Amino acid sequence: MSEVKLATETRTEFGKGAARRIRRDNKVPGVLYGHGTEPVHLIFPGHELLLALRTPNVLIALEVDGKTALAIPKSVQRDPLKGFLEHVDLLLVKRGEKVTVEIPVQTEGELAPGAYLVEHVLNALPVEAEATHIPESVTVSIAGLSAGDSILAKDIELPKGTTLAVEDDAVVVQVLAAQAEESAGEESEGNEAAAEA
Repeated sequence: MSEVKLATETRTEFGKGAARRIRRDNKVPGVLYGHGTEPVHLIFPGHELLLALRTPNVLIALEVDGKTALAIPKSVQRDPLKGFLEHVDLLLVKRGEKVTVEIPVQTEGELAPGAYLVEHVLNALPVEAEATHIPESVTVSIAGLSAGDSILAKDIELPKGTTLAVEDDAVVVQVLAAQAEESAGEESEGNEAAAEA
């Protein structure tokens, strides 16, 4: 689990105009909340925050008014066209505290021979882990699987100290038979019949 340090400024101006000015200075407005404290409005350095958020569930050590606080990203808003950060919400966490997060699910291995497709029913697996030891991802093997096979949440080996935050029998990955060729064949038969009529 990576920890990134970020220096922040307390935000005193609010509204669209103020947010635009902050973004123009290559900074990002955001909010830090949690543990029953009042939300703290902050300004983050844009480039450093963007780099930090490349890691899912990154642990961020924030310098806030001379104090250090640990946080994880809870909500990130990006410009839909240009992709730059518009706003970020961070959740205050403590060392040793358990948090519920979603970690990416990756697959490895080759399916059984045949025309099969892998469907990720859950792209991210909800888990509960210590805030300072959140796994970056989990990897499941799809080696030798064929149509009708699936991998359930309980089948995934989780790192020590991490538990599922979803039903044990939730389907995470399933294998389907490819239908494309069959559909194309049926369409061509239908077109031939129409041409004969």
